[in-house]
Amino acid sequence: MATERFTFEGQDGLHLAARLDLPDGPVLATALFAHCFTCGKDIAAARRIAGRLSAMGIAVLRFDFTGLGHSEGEFENTTFSSNVADLVAASRALNARGLPPDLLIGHSLGGAAVLRAAAQIPSARAVVTLGAPFDPGHVTENFGGALDRITAEGVAEVSLGGRPVRIGKGFIEDISHASLTEAIGHLRKALLILHAPRDAVVGIENAAQIFQAARHPKSFVTLDEADHLISQPQDAEYAAEVIAAWAGRYLDLRPPAPPPGVPEGIIRVAEADPDGFLQDVSSGPKHHALADEPLAYGGTDRGMSPYGFLAAGLGACTSMTIRMYARRKGWDLDHVSVDVSHDKMHAQDANAGVTPRIDTFHRLIRLEGDLDDAQRAKLLEIADKCPVHRTLETGAKVVTELAGAGARD
Repeated sequence: MATERFTFEGQDGLHLAARLDLPDGPVLATALFAHCFTCGKDIAAARRIAGRLSAMGIAVLRFDFTGLGHSEGEFENTTFSSNVADLVAASRALNARGLPPDLLIGHSLGGAAVLRAAAQIPSARAVVTLGAPFDPGHVTENFGGALDRITAEGVAEVSLGGRPVRIGKGFIEDISHASLTEAIGHLRKALLILHAPRDAVVGIENAAQIFQAARHPKSFVTLDEADHLISQPQDAEYAAEVIAAWAGRYLDLRPPAPPPGVPEGIIRVAEADPDGFLQDVSSGPKHHALADEPLAYGGTDRGMSPYGFLAAGLGACTSMTIRMYARRKGWDLDHVSVDVSHDKMHAQDANAGVTPRIDTFHRLIRLEGDLDDAQRAKLLEIADKCPVHRTLETGAKVVTELAGAGARD
């Protein structure tokens, strides 16, 4: 995804740092992401979700609240209400760029903030919360003895989700009166609630209370073993997948028709786990898959290997070519299946040195239907005419370029 940095004025005139993640093609919708108040715009969960949504054609704005990350100000001087106001200011900044937010996403206390801010962002049609508290004041239960210091000294450092942050007395006083019941009941937008049953910071009962207070359309999906910060790559990827699939139901994500003669497009492959081999594969705004290596070769086995994708392309093209020919001839072909095997694996190949080796793909084609021997023989012959088969047999030239240093942050 292309990422653009820019700043906008928050609720008190301070400059807030933001990143706008843009799709490769046309912008079909816009999302505004509010991270947890102790986090920043660049946490792994936010990056992964933004990346998946941008692959669908959704631009995503994520920003640092006042006093966090690269934004101006002191967080200890902020309140829950001022952070909600920052969200509304972010929506105005998007409006000014011609990208009014269609989707609001909030993580932890950021989820509570988007529920409160939603009424002030009329362009938004859907809201997503991740590990959000039903009562924002719930967060003070994690402050422990710091509450007494905040009351006595006006400010103190507390730990939220394992992250230190300085909290001021105004924040405590404001959040203690920040009920969301009315805001949730009058949301008038589609709502998706994502929460982990073992969340040790914001208990799962909060998700149940939000769900009960909301009106339809509303959905609840468990994040299973995820922690509060959704720090594991597989949990963030799962959350991104769910949000992406769910959002398509409520946002108009139909891309404009391409002009005649335009090529099929670009396959974007981006690293999803720098500690392993997991790759995020996107083809345009709708099609997404994961590539990986088996456990035996250092991967996490969460997607097909690169050679698996190559074999899949051959099998799919073979089946399509057979079906197209049989349909044109009017033959009684009920079903086609193609088993493809390849005699070497990518990880082995990468470490095999320079010794030349001929790859061999084996295809086992099954044809079901009232076909005579001559028809079956002809369809077997047609299988060898599929375009991917021809490409593999004749070879292909790969031209590689290095993108400029400023192409990606």
